[in-house]
Amino acid sequence: MACRISELILDCTDPEQLAAFWSEVLGYVELDREEDGSIAIGPPDTGFGGPQPILLLSLSSNPRPARLRLHIDVSATDRDQDAELERLLALGAKPADVGQTGTESWHVLADPEGNEFCLLHTRIQPL
Repeated sequence: MACRISELILDCTDPEQLAAFWSEVLGYVELDREEDGSIAIGPPDTGFGGPQPILLLSLSSNPRPARLRLHIDVSATDRDQDAELERLLALGAKPADVGQTGTESWHVLADPEGNEFCLLHTRIQPL
């Protein structure tokens, strides 16, 4: 293996809000705060360099000029898709329309700043 994804960076106007949202979605904890206001979150036991990438919520005054070219897919680990969808909506996710037909097995959602992500149908094992 040559490389492995170690972190994903998401530009945002409110790192505090998105760090709280994504920490709840992924079961992550705050790992670090940068002087520029950015917040790093990641798995509670391993942090940076572990088997899962960390997420860096990077403060930006212009975070989203166009549709994202990269998005996050999530899969439930301890409940079915419907129960996880209900949980994500309660956390502040909103349904998003990116042109889906309605026959997809996944749900397209947006986080509190409008960044699209998908909730997949397949449940996976927790790490």
